[in-house]
Amino acid sequence: MEGEAFPGLNPRNRKAISGNSSEEKRSFYELPTTNSQLIKEVHEMKKVVLAYSGGLDTSCAIPWLKDKGYDVIAFLANVGQGGQEDFKAIEKRALQTGASKVHIVDLQKEFVDDYVFKALRAGAVYENKYYLATALSRPLIAKHQVIVAKKEKAMAVAHGCTGKGNDQVRFEVTARLIDPSLEIIAPLRIWEFKTRDAEIEYLEKKGIKMDVTKKSPYSVDLNLFGRSIESGILEDPWAEPPEEIYKLTVDPAKAPDKPTYIELEFLNGFPMKINGKQHSSVDMIHQLNEIAGGNGVGRVDMIENRLVGIKSREIYENPAATVLHTARQELEALVLDRETLHYKQPLSQKYAELVYYGLWETPLKKQLDEYFNQLQERVSGTIRLKLYKGNCVAVGRQSKFSRYNQKLATYGKGDIFDQKLADGFIKLWGMPY
Repeated sequence: MEGEAFPGLNPRNRKAISGNSSEEKRSFYELPTTNSQLIKEVHEMKKVVLAYSGGLDTSCAIPWLKDKGYDVIAFLANVGQGGQEDFKAIEKRALQTGASKVHIVDLQKEFVDDYVFKALRAGAVYENKYYLATALSRPLIAKHQVIVAKKEKAMAVAHGCTGKGNDQVRFEVTARLIDPSLEIIAPLRIWEFKTRDAEIEYLEKKGIKMDVTKKSPYSVDLNLFGRSIESGILEDPWAEPPEEIYKLTVDPAKAPDKPTYIELEFLNGFPMKINGKQHSSVDMIHQLNEIAGGNGVGRVDMIENRLVGIKSREIYENPAATVLHTARQELEALVLDRETLHYKQPLSQKYAELVYYGLWETPLKKQLDEYFNQLQERVSGTIRLKLYKGNCVAVGRQSKFSRYNQKLATYGKGDIFDQKLADGFIKLWGMPY
């Protein structure tokens, strides 16, 4: 609404924040019996937990929110971007820019066990190309942001997403489903800064210095399960992505001339072993990223339909995801009957859409989890994969639940298929038509 600093706040809270008369404030806050109680209650009502990344936007959001009268608590989720991010440095930056407190939570195991592997078992791949690395991390981050807000008795949560992307939806829908009482503030949708330089100038006027290097033309998001790259020259769908954008995968043309073979063992749809050696879930992803990425496996270039209605050009690097989904698909082809396999495919697509659309905490998604849990009871076995110059191909399959019968399939010696039965089968099959 025109002229409103916080269009996302309900009218009662906007009124309280806008600097009304003391009588109006007393009416809203239900004046306690002592001044100390009043001060405490007002202070608690104006706490906000900001999903903080350490970048310029969220660093600028901290003093901007403080200017609006908020006590800002920064929340940083470790979902596997570690190693390329110095969390201690980010914590220091948050405090320097005005945060009263910083929460850093390691969510890597929960991310893999409860989000990545659920989507893997569901066969969730958005538009047959995107393995949902960023999309899967958002409801997890939003959930723990709400947990921190409850712990800190905050009245609001905030994020650094723009009004053009998908992440704003994922953060806000998840937060509202978990705790509808929380207000949600999206500074980048409503603040006065139009450019990166304007944000830097604002911080300088506040006496806040940030080591801001020359901005890359690309927008990048990274977690344990994958990396996304957009903007810059990539916005031209005719332009070939420059090699400089890739970090997790080597140039396939420069990958080893000798193929790498790996064996992945699954139990009830969960990946358990690489080449016979058992790994923890987090280590499994790390190992596969290293092995597959070293062979140039895991690059995706796609035109994607965003939730907000626009098409965007996205580049993804997901070595581990490529290997895991390829192996899962091949194992399911071996152990699932035809009708189950075919029925599952549109449900996998629907699951991917629910994840992409930020609907992780919805009833349908939870119902589908139950369906896929039961379906995966026989998805156990081993797949042998050949990784070579950007390609990931299944070259071997075995399972005690295999539905493949070589004696029926063979055209050689040992064939037990009675071909005479085909005549009657074909007549009956075509009879309704």
